[in-house]
Amino acid sequence: MQATRRIIHIDMDCFYAACEMRERPHLASKPIAVGGSSGRGVLTTCNYHAREFGVRSAMPVFKARELCPDLIILPVRFELYRAISKQVREIFHRYTNLVEPLSLDEAYLDVTHLKQRGADIATELRDTIRNETGLTASAGVAPNKLIAKIASDWNKPDGQCVVSPSRVLEFMEPLPVRKIWGVGPKSAARFAELGIETCSQLQQLDQTELARQFGSFGLELYNLCRGIDDRSVEPNRIRKSMSCEHTFGKDLETFEACEAQLERQHKELIDDLRSGAPDRQIAKLVVKLKFSDFQRTTAEKAGRQPELRAYRELLREAWGRSGEPVRLLGLGVRFAEAHRGAEQLELSL
Repeated sequence: MQATRRIIHIDMDCFYAACEMRERPHLASKPIAVGGSSGRGVLTTCNYHAREFGVRSAMPVFKARELCPDLIILPVRFELYRAISKQVREIFHRYTNLVEPLSLDEAYLDVTHLKQRGADIATELRDTIRNETGLTASAGVAPNKLIAKIASDWNKPDGQCVVSPSRVLEFMEPLPVRKIWGVGPKSAARFAELGIETCSQLQQLDQTELARQFGSFGLELYNLCRGIDDRSVEPNRIRKSMSCEHTFGKDLETFEACEAQLERQHKELIDDLRSGAPDRQIAKLVVKLKFSDFQRTTAEKAGRQPELRAYRELLREAWGRSGEPVRLLGLGVRFAEAHRGAEQLELSL
């Protein structure tokens, strides 16, 4: 009989900001944010003091300063964050080699083979991280990746949540459907049309109806809304692409408006590439638009450097196909096949 899995999701608390506060203790009691130094930029993250004012990650700088005039905004220092992330991952590997990093500040660990209780391992991990790095982490412990990731956000900061196999259904029922892995804007909009807000409501639909409404994803939804997730922890998972998308509350009416937004999102994409895929070689650059009439178009070109001017050319190409107002703008990269000895990408702004 197969043992019930024990999966831990570790999520560092406001990681970039926490790294900065560790290096500059005099800022620990002040509202700080990282990234977005220009007035047109966006914040990468912020500490909990800033969040008390309503400041959030990915918020435009001008909006953050309106909410918190005393906000201290620091430039990103990826070398520092990578070094501390490496320390944290070394701690993970003292317990298990089944570690799947998702970014610099979060990872899945499969500890099924260990004799200790999952909750005790998570506590030890968090204590060790705090003692050796000076930073705090939150954890979710559950029978699968879906629930572990959701649970890690339950008692932030510096806390953990354990969901036993017997509590899975109880845990899932009240959750908003947007918490389900794989649910994006399109699915969320369809749920809203159907009057479905929670997993409990989604559980009322049988497999046939879910397949009719959502196609092949409907069969996955049937299991996911019940907390069933068979995905394994993949230490060598290779990401094929990375993108940054925004849907706007008010459509962008002109090319110039799209161009201004492109500059903001380009900064986000570069930050994400530096933190999540610093050693990957890029094969293609991609721009995606969704227009006010819900038509979509994608423009792409071969390229190894994600330069702003290249994305501007792709935006002009995509915009010219319709001319309708834009409700969604996305830009991203497709990676080359990973191989040993691949040239490290130079990411410059």
